[in-house]
Amino acid sequence: MKAVVFTLGCKVNEVESACLMSALEKQGFEVSDKLGYADIYILNTCAVTREAEKKSRQLIARVKKYNSEARIFVCGCASEKTSSAFVEKGAVFVCGARNKEEIVAAVAKDYGVENCGLLFPKQTKTRAFIKIEDGCNNFCSYCIIPYLRGREKSRSIEDILGEIAQCDSPEIVLNGINISAYGYGNVTLTHLIRALKPVKKRIRLGSLECNVITEELLDALKELYDFAPQFHLSLQSGSTRVLKAMNRHYTREDYLQKCEMIYSHFPCAAITTDIIAGFATETEEEFEESLSAINKAGFARVHAFAFSPREGTAAFKLKDVAPNVKSLRLHRLLKAAEIASLKYIEGAIGKNYSFISEEYDGEYTTGYTGNYIKVYVRAQLSSGKIYKVILKNQFKEGAFAELV
Repeated sequence: MKAVVFTLGCKVNEVESACLMSALEKQGFEVSDKLGYADIYILNTCAVTREAEKKSRQLIARVKKYNSEARIFVCGCASEKTSSAFVEKGAVFVCGARNKEEIVAAVAKDYGVENCGLLFPKQTKTRAFIKIEDGCNNFCSYCIIPYLRGREKSRSIEDILGEIAQCDSPEIVLNGINISAYGYGNVTLTHLIRALKPVKKRIRLGSLECNVITEELLDALKELYDFAPQFHLSLQSGSTRVLKAMNRHYTREDYLQKCEMIYSHFPCAAITTDIIAGFATETEEEFEESLSAINKAGFARVHAFAFSPREGTAAFKLKDVAPNVKSLRLHRLLKAAEIASLKYIEGAIGKNYSFISEEYDGEYTTGYTGNYIKVYVRAQLSSGKIYKVILKNQFKEGAFAELV
């Protein structure tokens, strides 16, 4: 029996899908994360934007083209929001963003196999994503996710260390819906980082809020065996007035000061970010502040997207920017992001880095440095191994490199 677990959305969804894959393998299924013929499909959906929700609803029709008789199970944020839409399209079982172990139980009941519950995620890449928390209490005015994922809940340090001990991957990525909020009692993200000091792997952090950046946290990161100095620090807008309307709890100046603090500890750090184009009520002058922040922060990469009003959020009631204006701003933001990325890579040319090899395409082996520059080496290298390279020139979306 073959099962496909297909995922839309964030890295947290990918981790949870990998947990489902491990459980299905233990139940005796041949499992894949690629769409193709299967006896059962588990579709892990997303609702971060209206477009993501639309794509999630279309998934059932897509998989029925591979096998119209397949049994289809649905989970994730889109089904948490509107479960009936998936039942109407033919899903035999639907749950939401939480309690995904219910799918394992439903499969066990249908096929008379063991209900093993959720297991540690199946490792399918050279980096392992370790989910350290779930949920978010921030309630940014544009975001539907806290209503679907629920309140913040963190795993214990002991549980996290136990999962890492079973990982074969050379790199681990700590992720969650809001890892900046990791903690319980007096335990914080800094305590977790200190506990990871004995781990002999590269450690990378998922998306962060700028308020979590402190001297104490940065000092702890410097003491790790191999820290990947990439900080995905969500900005969303370069305007203090817009940030307040977004219910983001920092100013433009606060954010830029945190960037300076990072560079003082990690001069070659890659600071990557998200910026929304055309947030409701955003003026042209406020949008220009977002553009100027790209240069001031020295971003290595910018994930830019247009504002998507989500019913049920505070921003849904605000006056939206005209679609043509929003589209133009997004285009300008993407162009500025492209220039910033090239500038960052150019600044790394001629320097030595280590990278973890991932794939060989017949000509180049590719992988990523700690500061998340994609490296191309003209040689076939063993996957999952660490190599020393010197970056020679900008190439495609990364850099051509030679072994040192």
